[in-house]
Amino acid sequence: MSIEDKSRGRAIVVPYAPNHRAAALDLAIRSWEPVFQRMRESVPRFVYDNFYPDGWRARQAADLAQVLDDEPDNIDVAMCDEVVAGWICTRIHPGDSMGEVYVITVAPEYQRLGVARALMEHAHDRVRRAGMRMIMVETGGDPGHAPARAAYEANGYQRWPVARYFKDLTSE
Repeated sequence: MSIEDKSRGRAIVVPYAPNHRAAALDLAIRSWEPVFQRMRESVPRFVYDNFYPDGWRARQAADLAQVLDDEPDNIDVAMCDEVVAGWICTRIHPGDSMGEVYVITVAPEYQRLGVARALMEHAHDRVRRAGMRMIMVETGGDPGHAPARAAYEANGYQRWPVARYFKDLTSE
């Protein structure tokens, strides 16, 4: 099924407005549900519990609400027939001549329909217009983030090998 089939039109990327906030938060939590379920199974329990003492939904909702409230000019929304289908936050880092896809999320019912690609292309254009030479995105290396990694690689992103280690200081 294509975006055209789902929405009788194409995804249109528009600037974020406060009236998008509730839908943007809702779709982010729904879209990341399977990611966090799989991540919990694959990361050390003490790390997961430390990052999400009140549960991942509470932490994600608070973090994303802050992004939406603090950075409205960096956010663009994909609309399909007046429905918020996804959104992206793009940051500019002039010191590194780099843009950053800080958040990207697509509602589960609009995934695999080209919404993420439209948002990424919009972010690329935003970064180019700012005169930056490259763009980056970060994601997890766990199984739950495998679809995100595949999407970024399909969009021409090259993986930078990074290792992040955690030690439980309460177990000594």
